[in-house]
Amino acid sequence: MTTATSDTGQVASAAPATPANLPLRKRPFDIFFVVMFSLFSLTCIISDAIPTLGIPQTATTTNILAQWNYTYSSQYDPLYMHEALWLRFITGTSAFVYLPFYILLIVCLVKGFNWIQLFCVIYATMIISLTAIPIFGVEFFGPVGERTPNPVVFLLYNGPYVLVPLLLLIRMRKPMPFTRRF
Repeated sequence: MTTATSDTGQVASAAPATPANLPLRKRPFDIFFVVMFSLFSLTCIISDAIPTLGIPQTATTTNILAQWNYTYSSQYDPLYMHEALWLRFITGTSAFVYLPFYILLIVCLVKGFNWIQLFCVIYATMIISLTAIPIFGVEFFGPVGERTPNPVVFLLYNGPYVLVPLLLLIRMRKPMPFTRRF
């Protein structure tokens, strides 16, 4: 911090300089987020685009992604097989809104662009409130045909989609997130 004397003889201090961003290698949580959101990008394409585009998820479909979705949902996630309209809105948001955000977020994490902070807070809040609550609510408390038959496996598959945004929300709790380790 520097000081200067004004014409009136008063001492004025200059504003402290903005701290420099840490390089990515010194932000291990951000490396974790880069890996996780890269995986989330793939799952947006593999699983969320299929029901949104109305591609049938059956055992006999020729679309390999739809076959994968069918294998998963027929064993662990019957709600996903029903393709309810409200669920298609959620998967559509994931495939066509979250996917571009994930790509932007990965770039911002790597480059250390602090302006992404507000968008991270908005995203994490949306995921938790608009996705996790209705889907988990139906999977655990909904009608028998839509409830997961195996809650542990369901949580192993789907838990990270709530926990990682929650961790991102905590990570982005203070201004200038890339100037600190966490």
